[in-house]
Amino acid sequence: MTRFAATFAKPQTALVAFITAGDGNTAANLDALVAGGADVIELGMPFTDPMADGPAIQQANLRSLAKGTTTADIFAIAAAFRARHPDTPLVLMGYANPMTIRGGDWFAAECAKAGVDGIICVDIPAEEDPELGPSLRAAGVDLIRLATPTTDTARVPAVLSGAGGFLYYVSVAGITGQQQAAQASIDEAVARLKSATDLPVAVGFGVRTAEQAAQIAKVADGVVVGSAFIDLIAEHGDAAAPHVEAFTRSLADAIHGAKEIAA
Repeated sequence: MTRFAATFAKPQTALVAFITAGDGNTAANLDALVAGGADVIELGMPFTDPMADGPAIQQANLRSLAKGTTTADIFAIAAAFRARHPDTPLVLMGYANPMTIRGGDWFAAECAKAGVDGIICVDIPAEEDPELGPSLRAAGVDLIRLATPTTDTARVPAVLSGAGGFLYYVSVAGITGQQQAAQASIDEAVARLKSATDLPVAVGFGVRTAEQAAQIAKVADGVVVGSAFIDLIAEHGDAAAPHVEAFTRSLADAIHGAKEIAA
């Protein structure tokens, strides 16, 4: 059983937590996420033009790049995380250029060697799957696809083809951290997507509080929180880990208990 399968087989909704590699004390913040109860970790690969991200994550990318963070550094962070946390799924999330510039086979092999479970590439659509997908699948690394409010029923099969790990539903047609979708629209979208796939469906973009997360957790298999963690790291710098852990615990408690309350 893969780490994703084991995580999403649990009766509770999963907390999927995002931070940017190289922003603040990344190792300490990753450990704080796990200690606080995060079920899946997304580690952002800093990039100069993160077009899907709002101001908070844009600034995190710039802070990381200003420190000289490289792709090699990211894989070293991932490998060290895997050694410390053998059971927690780890996803690298980012953009095509850093993932493909040395070729898909190289990137996939490095992911496998570092113990990375899945990849989210924001700007490679399903139609361009050959750029990265075959290499990842051959290396045993899941390619996690994105669905959005504009992904209609006719397009869903293309999005799901070759996808693995979980399906990430981007709940707003916009950038990260700026607004939250109405709960009714999330309920409808999750139901529609779950009728089309056996993959777990995680919902993200705009989720900033435990209350918001708990509402989404009643219908989704996972809830993704990112910008709120980035804000803590921006505020506290290298001393952010205790704050990250406390916030993670508040989210995890709300999300993990949501389906029990709903029942």
